[in-house]
Formats: sequence, structure tokens, C-alpha cells
Amino acid sequence: MNLSVFSSAVVCRCFSTSLARHGKRNFRKFPLFNKRGTRLFKQRQAANPDPDMTIYKYGLRDIGYMSRGRHVTVPEMVPELVVPDLTDFQLKPYVSYRAPDVVQSAFTAGDLFGAVYGAKVAADFKQGKLDEGGRPLEPSPEESLTPDQALLRARQTGADLFTEDFPGRDATGRRQA
Repeated sequence: MNLSVFSSAVVCRCFSTSLARHGKRNFRKFPLFNKRGTRLFKQRQAANPDPDMTIYKYGLRDIGYMSRGRHVTVPEMVPELVVPDLTDFQLKPYVSYRAPDVVQSAFTAGDLFGAVYGAKVAADFKQGKLDEGGRPLEPSPEESLTPDQALLRARQTGADLFTEDFPGRDATGRRQA
């Protein structure tokens, strides 16, 4: 191999105090949202919005819509904060660490059956309103549902809220001792 070709080249190290591209960067690959861009970028977006540059809303919902370049406010979309009047309220906002622990057993299928159907089944048994198979002779609307109808009703919004007080339970839904 001929080393004379390589011996003529001088290897030197150098550094530059200016940027290689003189401050020009490729900003197209960096997303610029809301406050991240330059003043010129914001002016261009205000005059002619780029549809590829989505405006990040930081979790806020719009209270209207854009129509012909103007914002139209919809009163129903404005959030309304409902704050109760707490004058003469007995409880304090602080819970002491010395407060007793609340121990509550798991809510089982038997508890659910007792809460929903238990009283009616017991009353039907005492009054003799059950046939030889144990089914009620006069079923309630809940008892006359098919399994598909019961599943559909159970998956409806608000189906987990009890609408009436059940015997043997206090106001919080726990069994009375």
C-alpha cells in the first residue's frame, strides 16, 4: 500500500465559535403548540391557521364554536359551579388521625339478593304465594324480567344507585346490627 498519498494530508483539530448552519434549524420536525413558537409563527397562525398544527387546549373545553371567523358563545356550554351554602354546617373540613377506622365487610351476592329481593321472598313465603317450584305466583316487575332484560337494565346509567331504603339497612346502606 502506498503511504505517500496519506502523508501529504495534515490532520488538524479545530473548533468554531459560530454555529454550523448560522442559527438556521429545521423546525418542521418539532411540533410547535400554542406558546412554543416565535412571534412570527404566532402571527402567521393567527392570520392563516395551519390545519396540521393542532392547538392544544390543556384540558379545557370550548364554550362555543367558530362561525365565519368569529367565536359564538353557547350559554349551555359554559360550566356552572354549584356550591352548597355551608353556613351553620356542623362538620369541619379536617379529619383527625385519631378518628376510628371504618371496617366494612365485602358486599356479597347474598347481601345484594337480601337487599333487592329478600323482603319480598320472605313475605311471599309467609303468605303462601309461592308455587311448588319456589317461584312467586304474583311476581314483581323485577322478578318477571328475562335474563337478557335484567342484564340490559343492570348496564344502564344509574342502575347502581338504590332508589329506596331497604329493611335491615341504615341510611348508608350498611346492615344494622
